[in-house]
Amino acid sequence: MGWLLDPLSYDFMRQALLASLLVGILCPVVGTYLIVQRMAMLGDVVAHGVLPGLAIASFFNLPVLLGAFTCGLLSTAVIAWIRTQSRIKVDTAMAITFSTFFSLGITLLTVFRSRVSLEQLLFGDILSISVSDVWQIGAIAALVLLGVQLFYKELLFFTFDPLGAEALGLPVNRINLGLMASITLAIIAGIKTVGVILVVALMVGPAATAYLLVKELHWMMGLGATLGILFGLVGMYSSYYLDIPSGPAIGLTVFVGFLLALLFSPRQGILTRHLKQ
Repeated sequence: MGWLLDPLSYDFMRQALLASLLVGILCPVVGTYLIVQRMAMLGDVVAHGVLPGLAIASFFNLPVLLGAFTCGLLSTAVIAWIRTQSRIKVDTAMAITFSTFFSLGITLLTVFRSRVSLEQLLFGDILSISVSDVWQIGAIAALVLLGVQLFYKELLFFTFDPLGAEALGLPVNRINLGLMASITLAIIAGIKTVGVILVVALMVGPAATAYLLVKELHWMMGLGATLGILFGLVGMYSSYYLDIPSGPAIGLTVFVGFLLALLFSPRQGILTRHLKQ
C-alpha cells in the first residue's frame, strides 16, 4: 500500500487529490445535460469565454470568479442572440463565439500584462491549488449539485422536451439560464485543476462514457461522477509516478476510460457487437 499512501504525505498532493475529487463529481453531473442535449461543444465555448473576464477582473482587482462567471454567461448569450437573429445554425454560432472570446481573452491578458499565467489558464496547475481554492471549489460544487437536486424534474423535462416544458408553463428561460450558470460555474471550478483546454474533457468524457453504459439520466449522473473521481485519481497518481503534467494526465485517463467503454460496452461496444454477430 506504500505506492498508494506515499503521495498523501505531501500537503500539495492531498489538496490536489481533494480538488480533483470535487471537480470529478461536479463536471460530469453538469456535462450529462450537455451530452443529452447534443451540446457538448458549448462547454468548450464557455471554457474559452471566461478568459476575457479573468483578464478584466485581474486588471481591475475585482473578484476573479465574478469576472469569469459574467463573461462565461455572456458567451452563451451571444450564441443565443446569433441563433435567434439569423439563419446561422448553433454549431456555427458556437464556432464564431469560441474564436472571438478566446482571441479577446488572449489579447486582454497581453495588453493588461495580467498577473494571471496564460500557461496555467490553458493547461491548469492543480499542484499549486491552495486550501482556499479547495474550499472555493467545494462551495461551487455544493451550490451546483444542490440546484440540480432541487430542480431535477424541471431540468429533466426541459432537457428532453423544451417545447413541451414551455407549453406546460414552465419558466424555460429561467431553467436555461440556471443550466448555463451551472455549466459556467463547473468550468470555473475545473479550470484551476486541468485548465481551459482540458476542462471540457473532464466535463464531457466521464458523462459520455456513462452514456455508453447506462440509459437513465440519473444513472448517467451517478456513474459519470464515479468515473470522474476515478479518472481524476488515476490521472493524479500517474502524474506523480510518471513525472508528467497533471492536467494532461487526467485528460488522457479520461480518453482511455471512454475508449474502453466504446469498445466493450455491453450494449453499444464496438467489439461487443462484433462478437455477438
